[in-house]
Amino acid sequence: QVQLVESGGGLVQPGASLRLSCAASGTILSANTMRWYRQVPGKERELVASISRFGSTTYAASAKGRFTISRDNAKNTVFLQMTSLKPDDTAVYYCSIADVYWGQGTQVTVSS
Repeated sequence: QVQLVESGGGLVQPGASLRLSCAASGTILSANTMRWYRQVPGKERELVASISRFGSTTYAASAKGRFTISRDNAKNTVFLQMTSLKPDDTAVYYCSIADVYWGQGTQVTVSS
């Protein structure tokens, strides 16, 4: 059974940083494309960042230059390092394995 568990969300002030983690069990992350999405109530889920099994990364325009997706194969974990956070980054963040398996989400709130 594949399970993804996100962690690392919280309430931070604008300009702060957070690192989200997505730990997997039941599968090997390095063999899959991993993605981070975010969703605000009433809006569609938005793709934030993606890392392929070959390690290539892509980012949404809103995330480029501020967010970094990475993977620790030994820990079977994917990370999303977020810097210079803005109130518009407030959302529930989800990790996904190839858009097939999903975690439960972790709330990120950016507010002064």
